[in-house]
Amino acid sequence: MKIDAFTHIIPRRYWERFLKLEVNEQTASRRKRASTVDTLVDLDERFRQMDEFGEYRQVINMAGAPVHDLGSPQTSRDMARLGNESLAELVREHPDRFVGFTACLPLDDPDAAIEEYVYARNELGSLGAQIHTHVHGRPLDGHEFDPLYEAVAQSGGLLQIHPCRTATWPDYPTETRSRYEIWWAFGWEYDLSAFMARAVFSGVLERHSSLKLLIHHAGAMVPHFSGRVGPGWDQLGMRTPEDRQEDVTGYPLTKRPVEYFKQMYVDTALFGASHALRCSIDFYGIEHVLFGSDSPYGPPRHGGYLKPTIESIDRLELSESEREAVYHANAGRLLGLTVTA
Repeated sequence: MKIDAFTHIIPRRYWERFLKLEVNEQTASRRKRASTVDTLVDLDERFRQMDEFGEYRQVINMAGAPVHDLGSPQTSRDMARLGNESLAELVREHPDRFVGFTACLPLDDPDAAIEEYVYARNELGSLGAQIHTHVHGRPLDGHEFDPLYEAVAQSGGLLQIHPCRTATWPDYPTETRSRYEIWWAFGWEYDLSAFMARAVFSGVLERHSSLKLLIHHAGAMVPHFSGRVGPGWDQLGMRTPEDRQEDVTGYPLTKRPVEYFKQMYVDTALFGASHALRCSIDFYGIEHVLFGSDSPYGPPRHGGYLKPTIESIDRLELSESEREAVYHANAGRLLGLTVTA
């Protein structure tokens, strides 16, 4: 049994409404990307793809631009509600395919985000929510988001963290746009890593110790730079002049910074890079790694990135108990799922 803990979809009702919205910088690339991946919307094609992998189920979330990038705050709220009700409908209609969904939230209005989370969790049965790494460039470690983190932590839900940088974030200060899709290949991993660091040093995980964060792309840069994250950040402030100490003053922590990073959970969505996946498993520990493929993105044959993700796990020669943990047991425990073949 395989439970894919991080997959994307666009319910048809949502897609039809999305196509009627005004195109902006934030949505243009996502609109192009989504329009070239039939399995995001076409369920028949998606199910044919899934059938290649035997006892395989998905946790689904909304693909494309985050709802707060779709227009006004009212548009954000309306699209979140349409999206969540549409995702819940897919789970009800296809329980043999989708074990659950995570909600989309209008984070440009933190109060509305809490209201939508409570509705999706309590009324629609969501497993948690997918949030993105920033809202219009604003970080999510401000105290205005604390009530949302507290609501998610108290409910036992999972927060999936997805990057959302675009080409409008240049690679160098002298430029105005990122070139060669560097904003995606490297920028998204920095986006995730910066979110994680801000969650640590701002005290989000200190104040909400039971909060469950699932970081996309196997924890991004963090496991690969564990020396900097560990011994390096143990010396926080040593590189900063005395007159700039506000740059390094955060929330009082009761543990080493690296220990908060290790509280997080990660998926296996590295597009087939076994060596990188081994690094993530070694850093986070097998109990914090969930099978996630970024499906249905990737080359169209063999489920996009799904086949290379499975192959990358199998190449690691894990024990049977470790394989079960990654493929389904960790997700079942974390999400409260009981899934049988």
